[in-house]
Amino acid sequence: MARKRSRNARLIRLGALAFGVVLLAWLWREIGGGSGPAGTASRVIIPKGASLRVAADSLAAHEVIGSTRLFRLFARMTGAETDIKPGTFQFAAGAGYRDVLDALVTGRGLMTTVVIPEGFDVRDIAPVLARALRVPEDSVRAAVTDTAWQRELDIPVPSLEGYLFPATYTFAEGTSAREAVNAMIERFLDVWKPEWDARLQVMSISRHDAITMASIVEKEARKAEERPLISAVYWNRVRKRMLLQADPTVQYALPQHVERVLYKDLEVDSKYNTYRYPGLPPGPIASPGEASIAAALAPADVPYLFFVARADGSHEFTETFAQHSKAIAGIKAARRAAQAAERTR
Repeated sequence: MARKRSRNARLIRLGALAFGVVLLAWLWREIGGGSGPAGTASRVIIPKGASLRVAADSLAAHEVIGSTRLFRLFARMTGAETDIKPGTFQFAAGAGYRDVLDALVTGRGLMTTVVIPEGFDVRDIAPVLARALRVPEDSVRAAVTDTAWQRELDIPVPSLEGYLFPATYTFAEGTSAREAVNAMIERFLDVWKPEWDARLQVMSISRHDAITMASIVEKEARKAEERPLISAVYWNRVRKRMLLQADPTVQYALPQHVERVLYKDLEVDSKYNTYRYPGLPPGPIASPGEASIAAALAPADVPYLFFVARADGSHEFTETFAQHSKAIAGIKAARRAAQAAERTR
């Protein structure tokens, strides 16, 4: 009987030892080496002022950690429970509790959100991207002259202007200017539709022509419904070998941005000055959005050759120069009447 009790005690001790080994292995894996599912990367938002419990719940919901209770215990043991930083974090697959907590405390896993609006050109994009990535503006300007992308996209000018797709981007801490530019080009390629290639064939133009036109449409349009009309005016002028006379191309040609083009600005000697040089400019003058690209590839079937802006941002479209002159006179008269009415109030 004593021998039987001794054997049972040994079995219990062996079982407890085995359980302890398994528990320690599990704890080691959870704390130091990977609880997330293989092949995944998780993005987690930690709100400003969030408690350790809220942060742990969010991490668990995204399967970054396996146990909120163990993670909170580990954070308390390391004295880091009140040191977590708010923001958007990205955690690599296999990150352990130690790595996750270190990222939350140091901000190493922080992501930066950057908004690039439609119609921004490289002069606008460079400082925005540089501030977000905390890199020199020169590094952004260098990245947009990437010759490999120029060859792949068949861009005949030494710049990726127009192909940096306007969107909201989220970049990890430490992202370089070149990596960010690559992401913007890849977004452009994702947005480009296969049916647009067919339109290029129908219109007998290159994709570069289409993006160049789309960038002009993007800068001119204030009303979404007018994009195909503006596109039609400029394509009609191209076909008739008329000067485009697009003010945004002159603004792009000037060394400094101006809100309004003056007569003296029309004298700038640049291939982008469509008051002096016929046809499309050498390349895009800004980053067009999807709607402007679509409009450039599907212009309205209208005979218009002119348009002039009204006070509300809409345009009056006309077919002849005489009609255009009359439209300008009418809009100026309406503006003067509105100013006179304002002064009498």
